[in-house]
Amino acid sequence: MSDKLTIKQEKFAQGLFTGMSQREAYRQAYDCGRMTGEVIDVKASELSKNGKVAVRVESLKNELKQRNMVTVEKVLAELSHIAFDDISNYLDYRTEKTVVGHDLITGQPIIDYKTIIDLKDSRTIDTRNIKSVSQGANGVFKFEQYCKDNALVQIGKHLGMFTDKVEMTGKDGAPIVRDMTDEELEHRLLELGYCKSDK
Repeated sequence: MSDKLTIKQEKFAQGLFTGMSQREAYRQAYDCGRMTGEVIDVKASELSKNGKVAVRVESLKNELKQRNMVTVEKVLAELSHIAFDDISNYLDYRTEKTVVGHDLITGQPIIDYKTIIDLKDSRTIDTRNIKSVSQGANGVFKFEQYCKDNALVQIGKHLGMFTDKVEMTGKDGAPIVRDMTDEELEHRLLELGYCKSDK
């Protein structure tokens, strides 16, 4: 038996891959002029369970994934790159003693401390985590990286480290009532004084 699909089976598989329903994919692949909707549904369901067709649809999905190259691993790698990046990859900074003048009476140097920032050449570093670089009219240089906190949270959620806590209450903050048996309901209504015992 050949492992290849017929032309009509391939057309059906392509239809499923593009998001058509089984019925739509079957109609565009086969001549259904004399078939009822129910017959088409049965035949389409049987064909979608055919091993060769199922393998072909999965193969088409994998081909698309490879073309797009978007995988969980790649997304996590990019998030990790942001989350564990360090500003020292882009600049060096230090404080140096600087003579800013001399005392008029003693002639002694007046010392101040100045912060020195040396930017690394963008042609020699990986710049993908730099969100923006600008220099204002006053000469102030601004440098912004993508948010490390957000990247860490996204990774943590993927790894199941963080779960959102949701508190649920009934109307006006009252507790949500669970399903009760008839006996439990009758007992509870008696406790609350909504009905009288038949005894």
